[in-house]
Amino acid sequence: MGLTVGEKNSVRKTYGETLAELGKTREDIVVIDADLSCSTMTATFQKAFPERFFNAGIAEQDAICTAAGLATCGKTAFVSTFAMFATGRAYDQIRNTVAYSNLNVKIVATHAGVTVGEDGASHQMLEDIGLMRAIPNMVILVPSDSIETREMIKFAADHRGPVYVRLSRTNLVNLYDENTYKFEFGKAQIVEEGKDITIISNGETLIECINAKKLLKEKGVDAEVINLHTIKPLDIETIVNSAKKTNRVFTVENHSINNGLGSAVCEALSENYPCKVTRIGIKDVFGQSGEQRELMHYYRLTADELAEDILKQI
Repeated sequence: MGLTVGEKNSVRKTYGETLAELGKTREDIVVIDADLSCSTMTATFQKAFPERFFNAGIAEQDAICTAAGLATCGKTAFVSTFAMFATGRAYDQIRNTVAYSNLNVKIVATHAGVTVGEDGASHQMLEDIGLMRAIPNMVILVPSDSIETREMIKFAADHRGPVYVRLSRTNLVNLYDENTYKFEFGKAQIVEEGKDITIISNGETLIECINAKKLLKEKGVDAEVINLHTIKPLDIETIVNSAKKTNRVFTVENHSINNGLGSAVCEALSENYPCKVTRIGIKDVFGQSGEQRELMHYYRLTADELAEDILKQI
């Protein structure tokens, strides 16, 4: 499946708009935010349905517990803040209060990865996927554009049980056609077919991998690019089938290479089809302050650096 690259859109804005749309027909939906509604864009829902919006203040653990309490009363609770605080600060509450009881709470975290930018290491969450994928009952989704974001939020609203959705701060290029795109839960998507190597990514690095494919093609390397938008449950079949075709796998993520997308892929292949895997991402270090695009270059997550490093490896 080839993709048509369009204009950039804010996935956070799309999230807020989709919540407000769902709120018109879903009276069970409530939203909790930790004093960041103008950044997470849940303010859009707040404006439309103030009686169903709750600001927990700078108390993320309380926000998660409030969402859990509302879920026990039959509500579909969306709770949002920055990824650093949503998963790191409130891990105990997510594990023991939400996931252990399999409650209908949707944690939609924004500002994930190094592309938070100038806020620096204290706000650049690089470990959230690792934290969330170790928790039983948890679903993990990472959209790559606003079209996919909209469909994932709709899915999360209908899915019974905990869901973690990871959103970036940056605006993302629209990769999909809103009239034809269909989100398939738990099914990785081959967005560009190839025969020489497999590149697996998601989120804001997916477009970089698509562009890297073009650069690699000029050097005689035909890359297959897979959008692994669902980290948990993992589509092992698609991963293994692509690895069998190319026998060489690269993973790319705006996350630590420890316990993230790359680790999940390595676990799947080591048990089902052992082959060479190179994990590309943040290499067990904290982030740092800087403009988001400069940071993408520094950590070698842009198309040019990806193509260069992949060529060196093969």
